[in-house]
Amino acid sequence: MGRVVVLRWGHRPERDRRLTSHIALTARALGADGMILTDIKDENLKKTVEKVVDLWGGPFFLEMGVPWKEAVKNWRAKDGIVVHLTAYGENIQTSDVMDRIKATGKDVLVIVGSQKVPREFFSKKVSDFNVAVGNQPHSECASLAVFLDRYFEGKELTKNFENAKLKIIPSSRGKKVVKV
Repeated sequence: MGRVVVLRWGHRPERDRRLTSHIALTARALGADGMILTDIKDENLKKTVEKVVDLWGGPFFLEMGVPWKEAVKNWRAKDGIVVHLTAYGENIQTSDVMDRIKATGKDVLVIVGSQKVPREFFSKKVSDFNVAVGNQPHSECASLAVFLDRYFEGKELTKNFENAKLKIIPSSRGKKVVKV
């Protein structure tokens, strides 16, 4: 299985600040290697991600300000595939789209939009696969979580993060965090 990187498109710093942070945290926690925030830089997002990686471990990278077309072009040039998460794509449950994605054995760039994406995202020039987590309106963070869980088959849920300073001890009651 190849690397997985999330491409966040259309981020609006004031409106999407919290949700884009959640996209990054979800990507990290559920097995992605990093995230590319296209077309814009957001220093607050950078601080949030760096703090989480510092405390809870990594590796996980955040790249910012790369034009989305350049990010996709560079990814394809390295023989990676592009998956666009959209409510209009092939249903992750009722189709064999995940099997076809995994069968490529290639690195995966997962496009997660913020605002309405250009039609071009649905084309073969941009996306190798258009994948829907259900064909109803829903949160892009939820679709990313379901996609990553299906892609990694639940194995990401027991991942150990390198250089973590903190670790949660699972408990049926209460909260327990220890320094490591």
